[in-house]
Amino acid sequence: MRQKIGVALGSGAARGWAHIGVLESLAKLEIVPDVVTGTSIGALVGAAFVTGRLAALKARMENFSKANVAGMLDLRLATGGLIEGRRIENFLDSLQIQGTIEAFAPRYGAVATHLASGREIWLQEGPVGRAVRASIGMPGVFSPTWHDEHGWLVDGGLVNPVPVSLARALGADIVIAVDMNADLLGRRFLESGDDVERDLSAKVALGAQAPQWLKDALDPVLARVLQPGPTFPSLFEVLANTLNIMQDRITRTRLAGDPPDILLRPRLAQFSWLDFHRAKEAIAEGATCVEHAEAAIRHALRP
Repeated sequence: MRQKIGVALGSGAARGWAHIGVLESLAKLEIVPDVVTGTSIGALVGAAFVTGRLAALKARMENFSKANVAGMLDLRLATGGLIEGRRIENFLDSLQIQGTIEAFAPRYGAVATHLASGREIWLQEGPVGRAVRASIGMPGVFSPTWHDEHGWLVDGGLVNPVPVSLARALGADIVIAVDMNADLLGRRFLESGDDVERDLSAKVALGAQAPQWLKDALDPVLARVLQPGPTFPSLFEVLANTLNIMQDRITRTRLAGDPPDILLRPRLAQFSWLDFHRAKEAIAEGATCVEHAEAAIRHALRP
């Protein structure tokens, strides 16, 4: 009997566009997964793959700009995040990433985290868009998702950043895992320019619906908060690197307990978690990672 192949696509925010390059390169090697699991951005790319919309997602993201990124943000922090859920749902619908999970081949599953208890939730049925929305609920960035069966759900990367265990549970005999959080620790704090500019532009977008008097009052405060001081990193640098540390430690622990047969680690240390406009670079790195690992992949898949 032929062994079933699974791919476990890990979390990593904007770094996750590398999953597109990974899946495309595996296809060139005539490796077609029977099981696709994903956490956070991995859940989104995995959903695009099983619905046959990976090419559409790639085309959209390769033309995504900083202005598009800012346009996804919303000031309504009462929803629990900077990016409101409806905008993500509309984004998925516009790409026709739709359908019922049970109907898909290959099999598909996404990981989310139960907000109240911290339990790991495996989403294996129902609308795929709802599963993706739940899985990508990065705390403070994406708003949490209400699920009728489970309650409030947030990002699956909090509990299982690279869902090897779910891939095996769905029947995979051989698992190719993709870790987007490798070599993030130890990166230098950015000293100037691009990240500060991006953070400021995002905050301007956040204030687009605010009255002018509030914008005027907040501008000097935001400038002080967002820019690093002479000896201190900025607020966003602290937040991003804190998330990197958390993801790295959780990933190491889970992969030690659930080791894959092949572990791919694209080199994405220079990507911020908001660099969604850099999809071309991330996709290329994902493809390069598979090319470098081709011999190991073919060895693992030998009959």
